[in-house]
Amino acid sequence: MALDGLDWGVIIAYMVGMVGLSFYLRRGQKSQRDYYLGGNTAGPLPIALSTMATQSSTNSMLGIPAFVGFTAYGGLVWLQGEVALPFAMIFLMVFLFPVFRSLNLVSIYGYLETRFGIGTRTLASLLFQIVRALATGVTIYGISLVLQHILNVPFWVAVLLLGIITIVYDTIGGMKAVIWSDVIQIIIIFGSVFLAITVALNKVGGVGEVLELFDRSRLKGLDLSGHGFGDGRTYAFLPSFFGVIFLSISYYGCDQTQAQRELATRNVDDTNMALFLGGMLRFPLILSYCLLGLCIGAFAVAHPEFLNSLPLSETTTGGQTVAEPNFNLAVPVFVSQNFPHGLIGLVVVGLFAAAMSSLDSALNSLSAASMQDILPRFLKSEITERQELAFSKMLTVFWGIVCLSFAFIVGGISETVVESINKIGSLLYGPTLALFVMGVLSRRTNGPGVVGGLIAGILCNLYLWRFQPDVSWLWWNVTGFATAFVLGYLLSMLFPAPAAERLENTLFRIRPNGGGRFNQFRRNWRPFYCLLFLYGVGLLLFLVLLPG
Repeated sequence: MALDGLDWGVIIAYMVGMVGLSFYLRRGQKSQRDYYLGGNTAGPLPIALSTMATQSSTNSMLGIPAFVGFTAYGGLVWLQGEVALPFAMIFLMVFLFPVFRSLNLVSIYGYLETRFGIGTRTLASLLFQIVRALATGVTIYGISLVLQHILNVPFWVAVLLLGIITIVYDTIGGMKAVIWSDVIQIIIIFGSVFLAITVALNKVGGVGEVLELFDRSRLKGLDLSGHGFGDGRTYAFLPSFFGVIFLSISYYGCDQTQAQRELATRNVDDTNMALFLGGMLRFPLILSYCLLGLCIGAFAVAHPEFLNSLPLSETTTGGQTVAEPNFNLAVPVFVSQNFPHGLIGLVVVGLFAAAMSSLDSALNSLSAASMQDILPRFLKSEITERQELAFSKMLTVFWGIVCLSFAFIVGGISETVVESINKIGSLLYGPTLALFVMGVLSRRTNGPGVVGGLIAGILCNLYLWRFQPDVSWLWWNVTGFATAFVLGYLLSMLFPAPAAERLENTLFRIRPNGGGRFNQFRRNWRPFYCLLFLYGVGLLLFLVLLPG
């Protein structure tokens, strides 16, 4: 992609603007709570948009259109996993976040200490930090390879250009900078995608021509051809739906990267509203990615020379190395060929925005987990709020350096490392979710029992990964949860019941203080639960009715 001075001007203006915004937002930052939760001043809409931006990484912005438009098993079946999100949000709104907010947490792993003890908290937090740092390094690696081609710069320049700016504004502005930069970034991302769809439709000749050119079988929204348990149908509907429900509950509720945003709202009602909005707004964003893949796929049919213009990438299948077009670069190549300069720069900013929105959240949450869960064990004396704030910022820089360093290492480990690291999330998400669910819903479970269940759940998923490769990795979110929950409960029977003080404010309560509402809500949330449920059913019906 050839960029001119106007494009670089747009990119530089964006980066300078992000740093300037962080200086503005750091005002009033006096404590680590201000730094990690933004002083609990954010409203539900910015939180919902920020969470969406974090999930809309460059890999999604490029990978989803490539999956829909070009891959052999692609098409609109990508959307079937998105149907699960509204149902997952209902669980989070009812069971987890009301309890978390009642404890005034910064790190969600603080709940585990209150309920099960310091050992459980430390183990869960360390697992999160190790996996999140490695996964972020791999994400930076993959994104930087794309930016290297787009910007025509060396790989190390792409890594530093992406990483240093993010570290700077994240360190200065804290959670406020993360939230409001993400809001700006999601607007840029959606605007870039909408612009690309509009241009592609115009080039192809309209919606009718797109549907005429695109393979009709790839327009189906559901894959009901298998179950994912040994039949090789990794992305069939059943594993996509049920696996993503468990994955989403754990990702939004038990992963510090996402949950920290929800803890930054003003009160539990705002937290629930942020979750509600996220459950309603994510599908349209992912649908726009899919429509972009649909349009560019049709454009490639109408203009066969387009595929020849894509850079080649080597893939190894069955021991043979084959060079084929890199479909992940279809969007930037299409943009470079069909957009005027200035708008090309804007789309590149959209790619940067997608990458930065994932990186800034990871760094802030890694810093929070270290500062809240690990560092206090090594401090021999009390420190002032100013010193806590300084430590928090130093930890953000530390984790930024660690993640950037991983980006230079992971590329040489294995050709499949990027695919493998994506599976690690599903390896851990189910067992981690079981930890929190056992704490919230059971009075009898205790620290030794749930830790044993956590380890058993991880081992179960490792067995499936190593010896049952035909089982869809999406099912690991379910198998890991079920194994950890059942064995965690049974193992807890071997140890004394938890003391009464460990149960105080840590259990789900339907009617506290004789009231008729869930926990301490000021709003009646039952109609919102019904809306999310009906929305999920409506999305499922939408996929059933797709013309494929």
